[in-house]
Amino acid sequence: MLSVVFASLGRFVYRRRVPVVLAWVLLLGVGLGVGGQVFGRLGSGSGLRDDAESVVVSDRLSRVGGGGTGISGLIDGRPAGDPAFRAEVSAAVKDLEATPGVERVTSPWTKGEPVRGDRGAQQAAGDSPPSNPLVARDGRAVLVRVELESRLNGPAYDRAVEQVGRRLRAVDAPRVVVGGEEQARDEFQEQARKDLQRGETLALPVMLVLLFLVFRGVVASITPLLVAAVAVAGALLILLGVSQVADISAYSVNVITMLGLGLAVDYSLLVISRFREERAGGLELGAAIERTMATAGRTVAFSGLTVAASLCGLLAFAEPFLRSLAWGGIGVVLVALVAAVTLVPALLGLWGGRIKPGHTEGSGPADRGPDHGTFYRLSRLVQRFAPVIVVLVAALLVLLALPFRHARLENSGLESLPRSSESRQLFETTQARFQGGGTDPVVVVVEAAPGNPPVAGYLRRIGELPGVSRAEARPGTPPQITVLDVIPEGTSEGPAATRLVERIRALERPVAAGVTGPAAFLVDYRDSLASRLPYALGLIGLATFALLFLMTGSVVVPVKAIVMNVLSLGASFGALVWVFQEGHLSGVLGFDPPGMVDITIPVLIFVFAFGLSMDYEVFLLSRIKEAWDQTGDNDRAVALGLQRTGRIVTSAAALIVVVFCGFAAGELLTIKEVGLGMAIAVILDATVVRMLLVPATMKLMGRWNWWAPPAMRRFHDRYGLAEQESSPPPRGDGTERVGSLHAGH
Repeated sequence: MLSVVFASLGRFVYRRRVPVVLAWVLLLGVGLGVGGQVFGRLGSGSGLRDDAESVVVSDRLSRVGGGGTGISGLIDGRPAGDPAFRAEVSAAVKDLEATPGVERVTSPWTKGEPVRGDRGAQQAAGDSPPSNPLVARDGRAVLVRVELESRLNGPAYDRAVEQVGRRLRAVDAPRVVVGGEEQARDEFQEQARKDLQRGETLALPVMLVLLFLVFRGVVASITPLLVAAVAVAGALLILLGVSQVADISAYSVNVITMLGLGLAVDYSLLVISRFREERAGGLELGAAIERTMATAGRTVAFSGLTVAASLCGLLAFAEPFLRSLAWGGIGVVLVALVAAVTLVPALLGLWGGRIKPGHTEGSGPADRGPDHGTFYRLSRLVQRFAPVIVVLVAALLVLLALPFRHARLENSGLESLPRSSESRQLFETTQARFQGGGTDPVVVVVEAAPGNPPVAGYLRRIGELPGVSRAEARPGTPPQITVLDVIPEGTSEGPAATRLVERIRALERPVAAGVTGPAAFLVDYRDSLASRLPYALGLIGLATFALLFLMTGSVVVPVKAIVMNVLSLGASFGALVWVFQEGHLSGVLGFDPPGMVDITIPVLIFVFAFGLSMDYEVFLLSRIKEAWDQTGDNDRAVALGLQRTGRIVTSAAALIVVVFCGFAAGELLTIKEVGLGMAIAVILDATVVRMLLVPATMKLMGRWNWWAPPAMRRFHDRYGLAEQESSPPPRGDGTERVGSLHAGH
């Protein structure tokens, strides 16, 4: 049996506790010393699959020299019509053109001619001449765009960036802001590092206080934090390894570290609590560790596998970024799991004698009198009003999820950076004060010269499409291609921009052509996620069902657990829209509402929070199943299970919410979204679902909770994961029929 395996592991670790601890200390040192290098390897790609049209066209544009790194300079505070100012900017442009590594420079007085449809023809006739897009509407700021050579890299690239920035800032103006893709990438990396440090600084002291309140002892309180430190070190090493083969996002380090930190504390809390129960039962140190590993150790392993199975859902997506998060997340879960079943018992072997035993109430067999516990009484009260509670709670969760119907899902950009970011200031000023609102173009790349008559007609039809604000040919491109920058109405990734991408792609193409740009990236990313989402959900659902069936021997309990988790996650998605898209609580949480939710965040929260929810489900079901095997009384088993896990699950949830809130206090908006979304999901799961919905639904199902078809019941009898050898449920009082419904017995 599995419990025998973990009991043997407990004996092994106890006997070799010193080498085990030293091995983990070595991992901690290597992880903190080497793992920090991951911040220098954060990916700069779009995160999209390589065969997406927008990625293929963007790569093609870069190869032919039309897509080098761009740097923009905002020169603010002087009138654009001032001849002296114009002469100074022109001098700066000449110096920049002579800078090694610079491909081209575009100023307000050197730009390409627009490709006109009907609106352009009217402007050409003199009805309303177009304004200069590189001059602010108020005439008191200009933009200078510098494009570096596409093959520039290494020290030469760094020198070029430094020289360009220095020359732009030398222009005499009250305010000069310089930014670009690489500068923004550096800012994202630095802010991710700061937010990680801030999250740990805020969370760890609060966690220490909460652990002390739970255990009433310093030694027991410190142990989970030591395991958390190991999990963080392991997370950094794992992500460093993943970064060697795939791009990882600027916020992936924070997300994975957040997950590892929370799980490490949760698992340690469960193991130490069970150890205190066994010590309270009179077992000696070594025997208590062995018994703890045979019970709580097995539950931790099972829980970790459930979380890892949920994270495998990310592998169904084709995007390298999501796959890298999957491998990083699975690795971190395994680090936390292995640390909980090796490092924790080893530390208990060293100083477990100094940890106070726990209470025996509700922790042993059913005849020890746990009926007076708070959670036991709560469960009995919920069971009394089960039908009403199921209807009300389910309706509440559905109501909370309704805002997600109106979710606006886009890719996060520079608005995710804090207000102090120079890249964000450049973006917001351009968006507010320049023609087109700083909207990024939909880029059409045609594999033919501009003079080709069919190409000219194709470009004209694009310029006449609904949703086009302006269309102009990009100057300086190689003769074998034509590049058309189409400025959409509205924002760069708004509904008008994405519909425009779809309209352009629907046009008949006289020659090979493709569409790229932020809106095209969003369309491709959204379509790719939608096409793979059913596979991801199916993989998560099947893996979770299989693992819970192996533990409980029931087909009803796993299905019910999945449905309840989906309800609670839907409510957290609704909260994300209410807070971040609609802007509620933005002042309290310290962010500017972006008017949308990052398209990746619901996917990540679903996968991570689903895994954590099943984590707590395993904690609870393992004790309910244990009580069911002992008593054969469904209602009493549910009440006993809730009593025996209520305090632990509540404490674990409180600790992991502290972790998530610590990271949500950071300044990267994407991290704030993940942290708050995860915190809400855990709070709902640990309160509304675990304390109300689980006992109420299990009351209504009665003994049918443990039903399985005969073939599956035989399979579980042979291969199921039982916690301990259990006697058959007692007969009498109407329970004679239990044997026909109870899977696994």
